[in-house]
Amino acid sequence: MAATGPTDTSPVRGGAAATIGVEEEFVLVDPRTGRPLLRSLDVLAAGLKLGIELEVELSPCQVETATTVCTHLQDLREELRRSRATAADAASRAGCRLVAVGTPIFEPPSGSVTATPRYQRMAQHYRGVTDGVICGCHVHIGVDDRDRAAQLINHLRPWLPGLLALTANSPITDGRDTGYASWRYLRWGRWPSAGLPPQCASAAEYDAAVESLLTTGTILDPRMVYWDVRISAHHPTLEIRIADVPATVEETVTLATLVYALVAQATASIERGEPTPSVDQELLRAACWRAARDGLAGRGVDLGSGQLVPAVDLIWRLLAQVRPILEELDVYRSVHDTLSGTLDRGNGAIRQRRILESGGSFTDVVADAARRTVEGYGPDLRPS
Repeated sequence: MAATGPTDTSPVRGGAAATIGVEEEFVLVDPRTGRPLLRSLDVLAAGLKLGIELEVELSPCQVETATTVCTHLQDLREELRRSRATAADAASRAGCRLVAVGTPIFEPPSGSVTATPRYQRMAQHYRGVTDGVICGCHVHIGVDDRDRAAQLINHLRPWLPGLLALTANSPITDGRDTGYASWRYLRWGRWPSAGLPPQCASAAEYDAAVESLLTTGTILDPRMVYWDVRISAHHPTLEIRIADVPATVEETVTLATLVYALVAQATASIERGEPTPSVDQELLRAACWRAARDGLAGRGVDLGSGQLVPAVDLIWRLLAQVRPILEELDVYRSVHDTLSGTLDRGNGAIRQRRILESGGSFTDVVADAARRTVEGYGPDLRPS
């Protein structure tokens, strides 16, 4: 039987700062119809009564959870399970159902924007770009040195397409199959500050790139740097933002563990004075597009040769790359088994499509996604 995920109880280690945290974004839907409900403030109020502080997002049919700062992988896993369970409970108490999908299966009314000053200002400035709901997963790794964080971004860039393919969970939106495994990534790309981060040799170069976005009015504040990897504007962390919100907790834990291992390995590489990986920007952009299109079900781009290869081969290559770190953490076998299970059963995008292919409806897709959002919880964690 495949393991359910990393269960290491030793501190996160391997050369990087020993902290990790995760933010996940979810859609709120009608339990009967599966259509989005604009009740985020009601869910936030219910969450406070349950002891969880949820966050609103641009659309009032969304909420976001955030773990505390964790120093053990097992703590992170338990935090993710509990935060999803409690958020689902809060949604239920507000007459909603919590769903982990990168884009909603049905769209909310056009122009519905959360009534906070910042989001209203964004809607006025960016206009039609703000239409369309997207839900991602953001992994924060503690990095105190901003120069080091800028260097780490350069080392992480080649692995971004694989992380996107692995977590793709948004093939369907507005009641249709978009033809992409991650429509969220394509929709996210409409924002002028989204996409691949620039390659910067230092924090000063990174800050200059951000300042140019501010000066030109491309972004309204530093929090609107929406690059796939960024130096957090309000935490001493490196934030990896490439992923759709994964369909299940175990997939989120696996994503976070792989991200941590990539950062730890890159940190060691920098300390040894090894050169920054050289990757053509346009080839990397093509690889991210291909990962969004095919996910795990098709082909991805081998950045070494520029040729197309099976996407699953790139996932196994990623695992092989970080195997030494995972073995040091004593989680290699559990990550391997969890990845094997995901590749065998399919990730969110594959499973959504299977329901339609077997004669199910779009409402069935929503219901299945809602079940998988809280899949595998023990009785003490299952929403009431």
